[in-house]
Amino acid sequence: MKKYKTPNLDELEKGPWPSFVKEIKRAAETNEMSNDLLGQLERSYDDRISHWKHGGIVGVMGYGGGVIGRYTDLPEEFPHVSHFHTFRVNQPAGWFYTSEALRTLCDIWEKHGSGLFNFHGSTGDIILLGTRTEELEPTFDDLTKAGYDLGGSGSDMRTPSCCVGKARCEWACYDTMKLCYDTTMRYQDELHRPAFPYKWKFKFAGCPNDCVASIARADISVIGTWRDDIKINQEEVRKYAEKGLDIFNDVVLNCPGKCMQWDGKELKIDNEYCRRCMHCINAMPLALSPGDDRGATILIGAKAPILEGALLSSVLIPFIKIDEPEEYERLCDIVERMQDVWCEEGKNRERVGEFIQRVGLGNFLEAAEVDIVPQMVEHPRENPYIFFEDYYEEDEEEEG
Repeated sequence: MKKYKTPNLDELEKGPWPSFVKEIKRAAETNEMSNDLLGQLERSYDDRISHWKHGGIVGVMGYGGGVIGRYTDLPEEFPHVSHFHTFRVNQPAGWFYTSEALRTLCDIWEKHGSGLFNFHGSTGDIILLGTRTEELEPTFDDLTKAGYDLGGSGSDMRTPSCCVGKARCEWACYDTMKLCYDTTMRYQDELHRPAFPYKWKFKFAGCPNDCVASIARADISVIGTWRDDIKINQEEVRKYAEKGLDIFNDVVLNCPGKCMQWDGKELKIDNEYCRRCMHCINAMPLALSPGDDRGATILIGAKAPILEGALLSSVLIPFIKIDEPEEYERLCDIVERMQDVWCEEGKNRERVGEFIQRVGLGNFLEAAEVDIVPQMVEHPRENPYIFFEDYYEEDEEEEG
């Protein structure tokens, strides 16, 4: 096996953080694909360009998504990465694994591919980095026998992901893992057979801390919240103060809703102005906790920058008892109507958030037959000469 000199990559091992270079070097000791990957990566730093070509469409029988094609443009120099396709594998909800499950995945990938993993991609999947075209079907067969399915890739619904929710977190306002599993099962066809203008992501966060970053990345964000008062244990609040926490400067003044007061003995919260940001709860977890009337806020339209800039989600449904089956069915019905409009009118590689920006949120919601509510308004209008369509219709009726 040819050994490559890697002075550029060696520099990346010198920082304070764990290095992907170290892991590739470990794999390269026994795997020729990883070894050639090391050589090509060093060459890319020298040339200051990527030497990967777009892989086109590759996959397994019956699935349009789940495999990302990749080829080198230097196959003579690095023959073992002439094919270097990537699998996306559907991860368990909440990213819970047993040691046996991880060993099984490692055995499969060492048998068929480079042995390199990414736990996890931004979609949430287990990422298996690098195999040849002829190994795609055998890898899929072994994954299926082990109980794994492929995740989404391409212009389809990407693999739903969630935080650990009620399995480990006392702040979870609904069962994230159940909703993630139910959604994955419901949309199998949309997940594996690309039919959308571009990708569509569901992410489920149990509370406003949003540990899956859904508000920045998901087309549909389901973020746990509550609509009654924050629960306060005044005795624990005083203990925090006695132990040195500056409640006024570090908690009260950092409240975005300016809804808190602290007189040195008692903490008061005007819940009508609470933004549900979780800052005070994070600062004093023994003293404060979410209310009992729990559910979720549904948001739409986030994306990371690809063709255009990043977008954060906009409110779609301010509050929903998402754990209740009939409310979950209501959400799915709304989502499917919106997908129909987006599929009919959206441009190629246009995320639904970009589509909404182009046609206007009001027009989009009207086409999807979704009621407009005040919580959808990001900023109050400042021009008094803009009116809702209802006003025009009333004027026309009066004139008639």
